[in-house]
Amino acid sequence: MTRVLSGLALAGGAVALIWWLSPTALTVVTVAVAAIAFAEYANIVNGLGGRIPYGPALASTIVACVMIPFPWIPIESVLGVTLLVLAIAVLTGERTGPQLVSDAALAMLAPVYIGASLGSLVAVHAMAGREAVLLLIATIAISDTAQYYTGRAFGRTPLAPTHSPKKTREGALGGFIVAPVFLAAVGSVWLPGIPAIWLAGLGLVLVAAGIAGDLFESMLKRAAQLKDSGTLIPGHGGVLDRIDALLFAAPIFLLFLRLV
Repeated sequence: MTRVLSGLALAGGAVALIWWLSPTALTVVTVAVAAIAFAEYANIVNGLGGRIPYGPALASTIVACVMIPFPWIPIESVLGVTLLVLAIAVLTGERTGPQLVSDAALAMLAPVYIGASLGSLVAVHAMAGREAVLLLIATIAISDTAQYYTGRAFGRTPLAPTHSPKKTREGALGGFIVAPVFLAAVGSVWLPGIPAIWLAGLGLVLVAAGIAGDLFESMLKRAAQLKDSGTLIPGHGGVLDRIDALLFAAPIFLLFLRLV
């Protein structure tokens, strides 16, 4: 019951914020979410035996989050400077050898993995409106739900037994069938002018991206010997646990909108 209630509260709050806030106000909320997600990511990194410069990496993540929807400075320049700052911060630390390389890679991943991905959600809002953001989130949620129930009913073959033993190929197939149909049907109303076949194709890519995002976070947690990324959401774990699929799917959705 706790999981259901917290899930409903989380979903209702997210829909209300997306529906009523302007892109600028939504950026403030997204930055707060990015900061929490980064804290959970840093905890996972500690579990992996890594050390990242917390302040510079957090600042870089927030800058990337803001500059994606509001590119006052070209984003490639922002990311270039960001990665340079993080490299210097890591190099001036006490670690050497393979540990230094690992720390640098983990620090540089944060602004892209968390910052740019969450910023893409706000960019979708600014470009195509609140309906487009809700359509993206609903597609990922419906894909996850279809995978869960299809997997429970028909799941026999593990999809990635090392990283996520409960996921099955049959469950993934359910997501690949249901989510594109949903996106093609609802997208024709909320994204008028885009052919349904294009939306269905986008749905296939989003399902694949969502599965990859889920498996990627599971890989990090398993390597760090953690069950959840955090404890903020009762019955659900941490923020990263709730947005892992969305982090991989949002940039693809934004790219699609920019291309079409």
